[in-house]
Amino acid sequence: MHFDWTFLVRVSVLALPAMLLMALHGTVAQASAPSAPLEKLSSRRIFFGHQSVGGNILDGVKALPNSAQGVVPRVVEVQSPTESLAPGTLAHAMVGQNEKPESKIADFERLMDAGLAKSTDVAFFKFCYIDINGATDTRALFEKYRVAMEGLKARHPGTTFVHVTAPLTTVQRGAKAWLKELLGRPVWGVAENVQRETFNELMRKTYAGKEPLFDLARLESTAPDGSRETYELNGQTWPAMVPGYSDDGGHLNAAAQKRLATELLNFLAGLPAPVVQPPIPAVQATP
Repeated sequence: MHFDWTFLVRVSVLALPAMLLMALHGTVAQASAPSAPLEKLSSRRIFFGHQSVGGNILDGVKALPNSAQGVVPRVVEVQSPTESLAPGTLAHAMVGQNEKPESKIADFERLMDAGLAKSTDVAFFKFCYIDINGATDTRALFEKYRVAMEGLKARHPGTTFVHVTAPLTTVQRGAKAWLKELLGRPVWGVAENVQRETFNELMRKTYAGKEPLFDLARLESTAPDGSRETYELNGQTWPAMVPGYSDDGGHLNAAAQKRLATELLNFLAGLPAPVVQPPIPAVQATP
């Protein structure tokens, strides 16, 4: 009896990618149960300013089940900076405009100064991958961000401000990328991720180990098995988003949403309790 080995090879070629994808999603799903004690978040009021990738993460938070570790914070949209937030709330709002990162800095400042800082214990916002392209002056952008955050910390000492690295995208590979390189055309994601990582390195050098820093870019470029997604450019290694985390190269798919939402909640639960500033005693007039 003759066995058709070519048939087995053809089946393997078709089935292996699907099996790998299922394994990746299964590993991501296993990481979707928060491990930090979420009861710490039940007394905190948190605000998150964002655009689309931040919305992806919040979708992941909404999809997480409550567990023995505690209740997942309630996600609510802020309509006005003067509204009061309840404890156990992860409030959010769209800030600024995509491709105009300075507008996101200004909008976050406006919301905090207009009253939102008074009703939040923890506040942060993030840039989007589309805010940083191959021509972005990352040092100038970071300096504007740093100055703005220093001002907010000085004006609102009762609020813990968290820093977030800029998200990455996948890098185009395969025949299309090879053809673009041959024709001298830019390959999608290559130059952009270099600038994003340059910005993120400024964030890490300035804040890591000194102030709260949620390293979103490092999480996006780290596979479930701990390996890093990277590419080479001019003899240097740069990080990129793990392809299995996105269906379009930039936004998070359902599995990655849960994974990063879990990481964010664990991070927030691990923050020290906000320091409550004692009230300044009133000066009584001398009779």
